[in-house]
Amino acid sequence: MPSDRDPIAAIATAPGRGGIGVVRVSSPDDLAPLIQALLGRALTPRHAHYLPFRDAGGALIDQGIALYFPAPHSYTGEHVLELQGHGGPVVLRSLLARCLEAGAQAGLRLAEPGEFTRRAFLNDRLDLAQAEAVADLIDASSEAAARSAAASMTGAFSREVNALADRIVHLRMLVEATLDFPEEEIDFLEKYQAGETLAGIREDLARLVAQARQGAILREGLHVVLAGQPNVGKSSLLNALAGFDAAIVTPIAGTTRDKVVQEISIDGVPLHVIDTAGLRETADEVERIGIARTWEEIARADVILHIVDATRPEEELDAGIAARLPAGTPVVEVVNKIDLLGEGDAAALAGSAGKAEEPASAAARRIGVSALTGRGLDVLRAELLGIAGWNPSGESPYLARERHLQALRRAGERLEAAAEHAALDDRVLDLFAEELRLAHLELGGITGEFSSDDLLGVIFSRFCIGK
Repeated sequence: MPSDRDPIAAIATAPGRGGIGVVRVSSPDDLAPLIQALLGRALTPRHAHYLPFRDAGGALIDQGIALYFPAPHSYTGEHVLELQGHGGPVVLRSLLARCLEAGAQAGLRLAEPGEFTRRAFLNDRLDLAQAEAVADLIDASSEAAARSAAASMTGAFSREVNALADRIVHLRMLVEATLDFPEEEIDFLEKYQAGETLAGIREDLARLVAQARQGAILREGLHVVLAGQPNVGKSSLLNALAGFDAAIVTPIAGTTRDKVVQEISIDGVPLHVIDTAGLRETADEVERIGIARTWEEIARADVILHIVDATRPEEELDAGIAARLPAGTPVVEVVNKIDLLGEGDAAALAGSAGKAEEPASAAARRIGVSALTGRGLDVLRAELLGIAGWNPSGESPYLARERHLQALRRAGERLEAAAEHAALDDRVLDLFAEELRLAHLELGGITGEFSSDDLLGVIFSRFCIGK
């Protein structure tokens, strides 16, 4: 069974060819014997040494840079050796095999996915939110996501969470002290302005939730499903939003028989736009399967764009489709092909086209566009950002994960319950204190102060090998 005390090694750079490749070794024990066996000499800590890397028989594997970082001043907090050579797969595999061979007596083994970062967490070099941000920075799909991940990795998000936790602890301390000395007739809630203090904490938590939600959108993206009858322009709209021909477009009804997924970005926010089979009654078995899959995608959507034809907007089938759409999912009725209307009608449907900063009202959510000319697409993009809660002029978000959002929401629910107790009187101080304790636990779960081993296993197993 692998242990966190085992010395570990892995290739730390991406698979494939490259100018430079890195093999990393980390161990809680002294690496001097391994360094001597591999390189035939000692290394000065934190100094770059240009050396030959040889196999057990003395044959040259490569020449490169060797760096030694003694504990605790390393990425993992353990003793770390990094061998930087040329980035050919064969060279790196040979160098890794030589390390494992030289360290076999000491129990050196191949690192599991995310194990270097897991050790950084276990050795207090990173908290759990920072460790997750390392993987998010590697996986970032836009500059905005990369900036937000970098902010989280440096501890900005954790500092906000810890600051809220400290304020809750301070309030708990006052409550517990009052409970310990009941003979002191103190009106706690009034004397220490507990209600006002709690209101301030809840307000700051709500602000953090809003920022974290935007960060989660940056990380996960928004799943947008295009739905509607055949030949209303769903595939044309997908191509217009993507900026190239991602889907086949023909005048033949039923051309799209299975979903087409295209990743696009609006103001740095990733969108997974899904074109689907046209919804209608059909005897074609293949098309029926495609329509069934369309309804499955609609059920999973974050946002549904119900596409209708501007030249036939009041069709009964469209009303039937609208009636079947999930009640809890935001729906935008997109009236396509306004280029086929007269200018007056087109202008009325296009609304504030060109004013991308003014999303359509939540009540209306009806936007006229032309996938052919591009008219109204800026308004549609702004509406999608508005539904996502994205505010490009606001504070930079932290690249949060769904588990962070859930923990923040649960903490908010606990603080809401505490506020309800505070609205009564000092006779329920024990319940008030318990809700504060539970809110504190939820916040601690974000940074890993209170985390189960199962949770850690799931998180780090999704990292790449070598990180």
